[in-house]
Amino acid sequence: MEVNKDVPFLKETLILAKKGMGWAFPNPMVGAVIVKNGKIIAKGYHKKAGLPHAEIEALHNAKKSVQGATIYVNLEPCSHFGKTPPCVDALIAAGIIKVVCCTKDPNPKVKGQGIQKLQQAGITVSVAHLEKEARRLNEAFFTFHEKKRPFIAIKFAASLDGKIATRTGDSKWITNEKARSFARKLRSEYQAILVGINTIIKDNPHLGVRILEDKDPLRIVLDSRLRIPLTSQVLRDTNVLIVTTKNADKEKIKQLQKKNITCLVFDANRILLRDLLEELRKRDIISVFVEGGSQILGDFVDEQLVDKAYAFFSPIVIGGKKALSAISGKGAQTVNEALFLEQVSYTQFENNLLIVGYPKVK
Repeated sequence: MEVNKDVPFLKETLILAKKGMGWAFPNPMVGAVIVKNGKIIAKGYHKKAGLPHAEIEALHNAKKSVQGATIYVNLEPCSHFGKTPPCVDALIAAGIIKVVCCTKDPNPKVKGQGIQKLQQAGITVSVAHLEKEARRLNEAFFTFHEKKRPFIAIKFAASLDGKIATRTGDSKWITNEKARSFARKLRSEYQAILVGINTIIKDNPHLGVRILEDKDPLRIVLDSRLRIPLTSQVLRDTNVLIVTTKNADKEKIKQLQKKNITCLVFDANRILLRDLLEELRKRDIISVFVEGGSQILGDFVDEQLVDKAYAFFSPIVIGGKKALSAISGKGAQTVNEALFLEQVSYTQFENNLLIVGYPKVK
């Protein structure tokens, strides 16, 4: 069957697309493979927002004529002018006779229009092979356009009894170095990382990836009264967004702005998460990695704004009523109302365990 012939080439597009992890934002990760007479003659992937898309890269990389060839992509080719010209126009001009893609683009500027334009030009288009895998790879991009908000992943590291700090506030280190290293690497997969001001004051975290070849996410700090120390590590450069309210010290806002640090000020007494996510959507932030603290994580869970969860556990028991729980907030009234994860996977880091899952749709 033709589908079986297509699948290996589509799998290759997914592998290529993943090379753009952390760099393509707010665009999707896309890979492209050009095939002629059953053989791959060119490959390409979207390396970074603002640079040529995967299809264009593949066309440029072709060492022989692509006239009469088939191109495989994991996402419908774009049909609109953004930072780069439409890919469909280039495919039509190049003489491609068939396009095979995994799924339609959820972006309303494209959705189905790329396919339609290709078909109007006489190009055969085949869609829906490996759709599940393609959506999973670009889960943030699909959520952003379908739910009209950023994709939210929460992460915490806890003892077996769900504590992230002892009664004295000691938390270094609950998980081992391998688990912590992996958690830092995870940051590079998201466009932004978010924490509350208590985490900044208590731990003075770096919040970077600390890997040269990976890109640091935008650092978002929720700080309703603007208590952030100006010497905090998160203020080491301008890749940071401080979110505050009308209660913030106006002079401190000016000090931050002099450092070219962006302050998002809500005309309210507290930061409402849904209002925040709407502002982030306007800024084309398609994914946010929420690292804490306990109250911030609890707020996202209470508001049912979690799309994915990473839970690291260490084989220790901290105990105590005053020890800090990983997730606070209001919490569920009944077990049936609790956040239940499905599609769960497990990864072991020596004696530490990572559980990853997606909230069950109720």
